Order: sequence, then structure tokens, then C-alpha cells
Amino acid sequence: MSVSGKALDVSLLKRVVRYVKPYRKFLWGSVFLTVFMAFLSPVRPLLIQYTVDHYIMVPNPGMLLSMTLIMIGILMVEAAGQFFSSYITNQLGQYVIRDLRLDVFNHITKLRISYFDNTPIGTLVTRVVSDIETIASIFTEGVVIVFGDLLQLTVVLCVMFYTDWRLTLISISTIPILLVATNIFKNGIKKAFQEVRTQVARLNAFVQEHITGMNIVQIFNREEEEMDAFRAINREHRRAHIQSVWHYSVFLPIVEILSAVSLGLLIWLGARGVISGTFTVGNLVAFTMYISMLFRPIRTLADRFNTLQMGMVSSERVFAVLDTNEYIADTGNYSPAEIRGEINFRDVQMAYKDEDWILKGVSFSARPGDTIAIVGATGSGKTTIINLINRFYDYQKGSIEIDGREIREYSSQAIRSHISVVLQDVFLFSDTIANNISLNNPNISRAEIEEAAERVGADAFIKKLPGGYDFNVQERGGMLSAGQRQLIAFIRAYLFNPAILVLDEATSSVDTETEQLIQQATEKVTSGRTSIIIAHRLATIQKADKILVMQEGKIIEQGNHQELLKQNGHYKKLYELQFREQINA
Repeated sequence: MSVSGKALDVSLLKRVVRYVKPYRKFLWGSVFLTVFMAFLSPVRPLLIQYTVDHYIMVPNPGMLLSMTLIMIGILMVEAAGQFFSSYITNQLGQYVIRDLRLDVFNHITKLRISYFDNTPIGTLVTRVVSDIETIASIFTEGVVIVFGDLLQLTVVLCVMFYTDWRLTLISISTIPILLVATNIFKNGIKKAFQEVRTQVARLNAFVQEHITGMNIVQIFNREEEEMDAFRAINREHRRAHIQSVWHYSVFLPIVEILSAVSLGLLIWLGARGVISGTFTVGNLVAFTMYISMLFRPIRTLADRFNTLQMGMVSSERVFAVLDTNEYIADTGNYSPAEIRGEINFRDVQMAYKDEDWILKGVSFSARPGDTIAIVGATGSGKTTIINLINRFYDYQKGSIEIDGREIREYSSQAIRSHISVVLQDVFLFSDTIANNISLNNPNISRAEIEEAAERVGADAFIKKLPGGYDFNVQERGGMLSAGQRQLIAFIRAYLFNPAILVLDEATSSVDTETEQLIQQATEKVTSGRTSIIIAHRLATIQKADKILVMQEGKIIEQGNHQELLKQNGHYKKLYELQFREQINA
């Protein structure tokens, strides 16, 4: 993704500031404190100057004590102001990124499946977590703080010129050199920071992907090769960070040297002025403090501008996700409380890209309560059909009707609320079995969960687990076998009582004993509802009302088991092939 490269992108900043509106009191509070601190900052040097000239050079112990107490009081006010300013700006930043993160995650949950097929999950994790954290720096170290530093510089310079213009010119004599160095540093560190963010995203994507697929890495003995790839990415990540460190290593000593030169010139020329009576000792003491007040903000300004810029870069990346229109147009508003489950495909054609058709004129119908089985080779279009029914993808030609209405007339949420899917690779969250069954739906009681498990025939294995229904299955359900995860999915499907049930290769990767349990569960959950079953094992679909045989995106045969056997076509060849394999086994 390209970035604008601007230190302050006004259009992006406006979008970020929209999230500030609910918390304007924090913003105005921080602005007030910033302005107050900027005008308070030169007060102490002025008081010190006055005290030195009037109560030290001309001894007055009583007034010296009084002035000292006043300066201590001002110091405490400054400390309190800095505390509240920091606390309020950080609090504002956290509120903003909380709301922004909610919006981003909510948007991601509505994107169509193809977006996740083409976008590394680790990159999205970086956007939702790391990049949004960086946006907080716009408030904690960005706009308000930069404004405060610039205002303080202006106020201090005005006070210095008002006090003595000659000492001021001596004090700021090295500032032009510092400004040039700061500009060079700013441009260099900007590129370094952008590269750091890019490498962080690459690193997150690689780590997330390879840890998720670690079983494949180990099965195929790819540890060394993947380690080499990781070393290369990690090396680039290190290089980007070292580049940023190099810029700081050069810039900070330059600032210190220029500050020391200014201080040295002030003391040398100022002391001569004190001796000749041109300046007072109080002037000299005060201006040594002013130099510190000038160089400290200038030294941090470049850093703050780049922090602000990185917040802008992260904002651009996060808003790019929010601006992604990779979703199915949800223009339908029909949301029935119940549907019968009648399905009609009429000459449906669908392509994921351009006119590379995956489905080529698919037509079939299912009456309410029918069981439709779909068989065919990998890539024949079986899974695409169920993705279209769930509105995970859209089709280009033909029509799909549910209960006589075109599927696009339904809202996506309404359609999906009446459909349950049991996939071959069941995804479980790192949570309890009960919560994975109910998906944390507060309207589903524990009694309903246990009753559903008992009806499906899966309660026996759950009760044997430590903690039973409160057993934590860990990430992706890693503590359960493939068959146990399938049974959890069957319980979930039964509990949500859908009008349409989809089973995608639900028995293709389980042992014989578990397959029998799943067959019983299948009969239970398919009873009385329209079911679409995708299966390789033809023995599991012989009771289906209709079997669709697919090849290269077309339905080449359809009918029930006996009708297809009589046709002596592709289905019969598949059946005889599997039958011989079972006999040989």
C-alpha cells in the first residue's frame, strides 16, 4: 500500500478527529492545559532573574525566602499541569482507538470471504492492533503536544526579546543550523519509520501464517527452509529499526553540541557584558534557562513530527481497510421470521474472476424437507453452490430463489439466520464446549445445549472430558479430534434449528466409529429440514431424495440413488469404484 508521505495529511486528520467528537471535553481540556503551560513556562526564569538581581546581588534573606517559596509553588503547578495534560491526552487517545478498533473489526466481519482469500490475516491483525495503537500517538505525542511546543517556543522567544534582544540573538545564533539538521533528520527518519511499519506487517503475516500451518511445516520437514525465510524477514525488520536508530544516533549529539555552543557563547559574551555593566547577573542566569527551554522542544519537535506522521501513515492504512468495499451488496430487506426451505437454482453462472466460470448454467430444485446430495471431483463447483446459498459470494447470471423469492431480495443476515453449515474442517474458538455450541448466544440456556447434545448423540464424549461442557478446547479446537469437532458442529446446527442445513464433507476425515455417530447425528439434524450434503463417500448419501453429479461446473446427472445406477453413467462408475475399494479394504 502506498502512503502519502505527508507529515500532516489534513483529510486523514479530519477523519481521525471525527472520533474525537464524543470526547471533546478531553480535547479542550488538553488544549487549555497546553496553552496555560506554554505561558507559565517563562515565569520561573523571570522570577529567578528578578530574585538574583534584587535579593541576592543586593542581599535580602527575607524576600529571597519568599521568592523561593513562590517559585516552588509555580514548580508544583507546572508538575500538576504536566500530569493532567499527559493523563488527559492519553485518555483521549485510548478512547479514540477503542472506537476506531470497534469500527474496523465490525467492518472486517462484514467483508466477503474472497477478501480474506486474498489478504494475509497477519496484515489485518497488524491493522487492527499495532497500526491503531500508533494512531493513539496523534493525540498523546502529536497535534496537541506539537502545538504546545510551538506555542512555548513563541512565548519564550517573545519574553527573551522583551528582556534583552542582544542576549537573545546570542542564544539563538545556532538555531538556523539546528533547523537544517532537524529537517534532514525528519526526512530521513520518516522513510525509516515507514519501512519499519512495512516490515512489522510482513513479520506479523509470516508468523501468523506459519504458526497456524505448523503441522504442514513439520509433516513435510520444512523447518530449516521456513527458518531461513523467517531469518530473511527478521533481518529486514532489524535493518529497518537500525536505520531509524542511526538517524537518532547522529541527530541527538548534533542537538547537544549546538545547545552547548549556544550556552558557551552566552556565558562568554554575557559574562563580558556583566563585567562591563551591560547585562546583569540575573539576565545571564535567566538566559541559560531560556536556552534549555528553546533547545528541548526543538530537539523533540522532529521526533514528534515523525510520530505524528507515523500516526498519519497508520491512519491511512487503517482507513484503507475501512474503505474496502469487498462485500456482497446487501440491498435486500426481506426478513421473514421463518422460511420453508424451498430452493431453486435457475441457469446459475458464477465466476470468482472475470469470466472464468466456476458454475456454468446450474439448475436444480429442492422442496422443503428434501435432502439434496452433491458429488463430483474437486473443483467441480460443489462448495461454490453452498457459498452462493449463504451469500458469501455473488453470481453473475441466472437466479437463485428461496421460497419463491430471489435470494437478493433477502437481507444477508436474514438468509444466514435460517441456514446452518457443518464443514469438513470445523473451526472452534478458544473457549468452552458450551460456548462453542451456543456461540455465546445469551438466549440459549445450558439446559438447551445439553439437550441438543443428547439428541444428536454426542453428550457421552463431552461428559467424559475434564469439566464436561466447561472444557476449554483451546485454539481452533486443538484439544479435540476431528470427529469430536464435527460432532460439536452438529450439535450447534441442531440447536440453532435452521430451515436449511448444509453438510460439506462432514464424514470425509473421521474414523469408522465416529462416522457411525456422525451418521446418526446427520439423520437427526436433517430430519424435517431442507438439507444439502456434499460428500465423497457415496454410501452416506444413498437415502438422499436427489443426487446431483457435477463435473467442471455443470450438473451432468441428477436423480436418486437407484435412478442414477440405472443410468449407467458417471455416478455408477463412481459407486462401483468406491464399492470395490471397500471390498478390497
